[in-house]
Amino acid sequence: MRVSKEFKTGLVVILAMALLIYGVNYLKGNSFFGGDDVYYAYFPTSGTLAPSSSVTMNGVEVGKVLDVNLVNPNKFVDPDKRVLVKFNVQTDMLQLARGSEIEIVPGVLNTGIQLRQNYIGDKGFHSIGDTLKGSVSEEITEQIEKQLLPVKRKMEDLMSSVEGIVNSITAFWDTSAANTLDQGLNEVKIAISRFGRVAYNVDNMIDEEKAKLGRIFDNVESITKNFQETNKEIKQAVGNVKNLSDSLLTVDFKLAMDEAITTMQNVNSLLEETSKGNGTLGKLLEDEQLYEELNKTNQRLQELVEDIKVHPERYIHMSVFGAKIKGAPMTKEEERKLKKILDTIQ
Repeated sequence: MRVSKEFKTGLVVILAMALLIYGVNYLKGNSFFGGDDVYYAYFPTSGTLAPSSSVTMNGVEVGKVLDVNLVNPNKFVDPDKRVLVKFNVQTDMLQLARGSEIEIVPGVLNTGIQLRQNYIGDKGFHSIGDTLKGSVSEEITEQIEKQLLPVKRKMEDLMSSVEGIVNSITAFWDTSAANTLDQGLNEVKIAISRFGRVAYNVDNMIDEEKAKLGRIFDNVESITKNFQETNKEIKQAVGNVKNLSDSLLTVDFKLAMDEAITTMQNVNSLLEETSKGNGTLGKLLEDEQLYEELNKTNQRLQELVEDIKVHPERYIHMSVFGAKIKGAPMTKEEERKLKKILDTIQ
């Protein structure tokens, strides 16, 4: 049997559409081949629950959330029945016991529904399609309060700050503030002008200093050249000093020291003999009689000088108007020498 191309194309399209439908249903939380048990539950709030969220029991995923809707948003409803959630149970042979807890709890990545079976009292099981009563975990409520209350406080503080800023801006743009702003802008203009003059002065000063630095470098170059020219003379002087040092090193210092020691020994011997009274110098220093006689002679000489001062006629022959005065006759030269001696003694 021969199959036409049109039939093949249609078959492929139908299969593709079926796969698309089933894929969409699977992404929504339904099993790929269907046949899941569907239930409904009321909650006071969704707690950010969304379709395709997990339905778990004892930590194991047993189903998916299919839909989350508000219940009569325009009318007053029971506070515990504001949100209707449609979910399924994909695990075979799993039935929900009456009195079991159905709770929306936060997860690591998203919020989900947790089932807690309650077999106490043996009340039987819910039928497929029953609408159950659920609750929201206190943790979600606490998280909402923890997140919303700080945001509320921050918004209130922000509004207060904005109001203060608006009041400040309103006060700033009054007449006096406008005048103050004009004065401030004028001061800024003056400051910019002053900075410009300062920059110009600094630029001129730098140019002058460049010229001075140029002259200084010229002087340094001249000094360096002079040092280069006198380098030979310095080397020659150093050579002369070296030759002098070499000459001093060749002197016989031992011989000179021996002669100095011999001379000092002779001086010590002479002083020792003198202290003992030997020799002419020793006798002069140690002879007490000679010392006494010299003192007597000096005393007599002093007496003679005094007598000559008082009675010069006894020693000098003088003639006044032809008269003769007794005394020893003296020549003019002797009189001059005697007068010089007397003047020296005085």
